[in-house]
Amino acid sequence: MTWLPDDFVHPLSTPVPGTALHLRPIRETDTAIDYPAVMGSRERLWSIFGPAWSWPKESMTYEEDRLDLLRHEKEIAAHQSFNYALLDEEETAIFGCVYIDPPERTGSDGEVSWWVVDDLVGGEVERALDTLVPQWIATDWPFRRPRFLGRDITWEEWLALPPIS
Repeated sequence: MTWLPDDFVHPLSTPVPGTALHLRPIRETDTAIDYPAVMGSRERLWSIFGPAWSWPKESMTYEEDRLDLLRHEKEIAAHQSFNYALLDEEETAIFGCVYIDPPERTGSDGEVSWWVVDDLVGGEVERALDTLVPQWIATDWPFRRPRFLGRDITWEEWLALPPIS
């Protein structure tokens, strides 16, 4: 894909300052820790991502999540899009995700969104991630006009933008 420079190397691990957590590309083998994180916060995640992505469905099975993570892992390897899991040091739990995608709508060269599990909403970890992600994108990613979905533009405003043809 042409949305990233050919020589771009994506980050493999990024610490979240002020926490014992880090970001790393998600893998199919993370299903056992991803599924409870997603489904445990499903209603709130649906309220955020449902209108745009139809995710996560109430009926999503473990196998559907596994296939979704396999797709993400393949897209990461091909530099088509990126899903970073927010993990503890031992990588025994997922506490959220960061998505970095090629633009679907006009006006940006990359679209970024993220979430944390319900238990962390409004707390120190969410604030640390909210601070880190824009800085990380500015320093470690090759975007000139990133768009932070649900942050600098609402999902409704984003959905109203013209799609990239």
